[in-house]
Amino acid sequence: MFFALYSAAQTSSLSTISPTLYFSKEKTIMESTVASENHKILLAAVQATDLEEVLGQNGPFTFFAPSDNAFSKFDEQELKALFKAENKSKLKALLSYHIVAGNLSASKILKALCKGSGSARFRTIEGTKFTVTMKGMDIVLTDSLGNTATIIVADANQKNGVIHEIDSVILPASM
Repeated sequence: MFFALYSAAQTSSLSTISPTLYFSKEKTIMESTVASENHKILLAAVQATDLEEVLGQNGPFTFFAPSDNAFSKFDEQELKALFKAENKSKLKALLSYHIVAGNLSASKILKALCKGSGSARFRTIEGTKFTVTMKGMDIVLTDSLGNTATIIVADANQKNGVIHEIDSVILPASM
């Protein structure tokens, strides 16, 4: 089963790394996020919550990074409210829900899916878990509220982990 999933993922709709993302094995996750043209809202959120230090550490970490397009699915007023000082803890919980300790490459995620009969759960640094499944050829993350995000760019290897770009923001139950 693993080989079937792995082969499927290799030919799936996962994009190759675009040069506009500026991801590099020579940079930390934080340095690459700063340089990315597709993650300006994510960068602002990371900076607003003081998570720069975490994403600049040795790690390794896996960062499921919502693109600016993913954040555009939020209502504009909802997004503005998240950035208010009184909501810093909510925003930090939201971002921490996108970070897993350890280096979870797409192939490691697929292995976990095989061991879990098509489903795997990963604990975030926020403290709760999300579920990963396959939908056709795509790796899909599902939060406890039933929201889903698809990995659209996989395996952007960094000096301190890996970044997977996702098409939606997933939410911890505490939001």
